[in-house]
Amino acid sequence: MIRVNVDSIRVSLLTQHRVVVLREQESKRYLPIWIGPYEADSIAMAIQGHEPQRPLTHDLLKSTIIEMGGNIHYILVNNIEDNTFFARIVIEHLGRTLQVDARPSDAIALAVRIDVPIYVEPHVLDQAGVYFDEEEQPVPDTGRDHMETEVEMNEESMALFRNFIDTLDFDNPEKGGAGKQ
Repeated sequence: MIRVNVDSIRVSLLTQHRVVVLREQESKRYLPIWIGPYEADSIAMAIQGHEPQRPLTHDLLKSTIIEMGGNIHYILVNNIEDNTFFARIVIEHLGRTLQVDARPSDAIALAVRIDVPIYVEPHVLDQAGVYFDEEEQPVPDTGRDHMETEVEMNEESMALFRNFIDTLDFDNPEKGGAGKQ
């Protein structure tokens, strides 16, 4: 598992689509995940320390787990299939470790509320991670043909997302970026 942080929430000025951008702690590799507007708002509110007047769904989930004696250990983005990300909420409850299936956006919204680590499985970052600094682009291992095929498939499937990312100004919140959180 690779530890990541929530780098930012991005909004396209053209389409109003939202993306949560996770950043690998040990590198400048990013994992962009499309999310809904409500989940984006929920994550942003928690990161900025805003408390809603009434509990949002993610606040309710947090309270429920805690009131039932659970302890959330971490969040894991564990898979990607057909450009859909999957996640797990890892909970310790009564001496048992439970893994609850979740959308990454919901799991991340919960993680930022409780301040627990967020991890990504290496194969997910290898398939969908991107570098915004050209100097850090990985060089494919020519001795591993299957990896080259995966990189080509990833490039093809991520073209739409890359076009979206190109429209964002990562340093200017007024031009679509939410800024570093």
